[in-house]
Amino acid sequence: MGSILPLFFGFFSASIGIALPGLINMTAAKVSIREGRDRALLFTTGALIIIFFQTLSAIIFARFLDSHPNVVVVLREVGLVIFILLTIYFLFLARKAKTKKEEMKIRSKTNRFFLGMLLSALNFFPVPYYVFVTILLSSNHLFTFEMMHEFLFLTGVVLGSFAVFYYYINFFKRIESKTDFFFKNMNTIIGSITGIIALITLINIIKYYY
Repeated sequence: MGSILPLFFGFFSASIGIALPGLINMTAAKVSIREGRDRALLFTTGALIIIFFQTLSAIIFARFLDSHPNVVVVLREVGLVIFILLTIYFLFLARKAKTKKEEMKIRSKTNRFFLGMLLSALNFFPVPYYVFVTILLSSNHLFTFEMMHEFLFLTGVVLGSFAVFYYYINFFKRIESKTDFFFKNMNTIIGSITGIIALITLINIIKYYY
């Protein structure tokens, strides 16, 4: 396996994972507009530190799962149920969020570094996401749970996350009008993603048993 692959997959998966407008990247953009790029980068640094440890935790857990395939089978079946329920919720039950351009008020002028850490810590999505990504890559022989590969993947995740944050910080004004579409259709987008994951999981379960 090329040594560069874990770095690439880390960068790519991070870019995909946080590309859609969300609380962290949108807050980084708002901080940049209202308080300047330096404060926004300070906010981003705090967020990246938490993302690093969340990804590290995900890799450690994925390594355990990789060495205990019987646990993976059970979690896969549990995950299927969870993703189906999430798909139903987001596509049919969730009320569409009301988007207001002024809703994201940033009141505190205190340390943006800790604000970034706080908001990132409240986002639990990276842990199951990177568990799923690393196990998927490992099962397709594109990643191994070795120190160098894990380090490169972690580095790629941090760099990919920073790249997306940096894009929002510097180019938000150009894409601001387009973000309304994502907010208005966020439930549909998330529901579609969880539906695709549920379908992939179902296919893998069928392959395992049959």
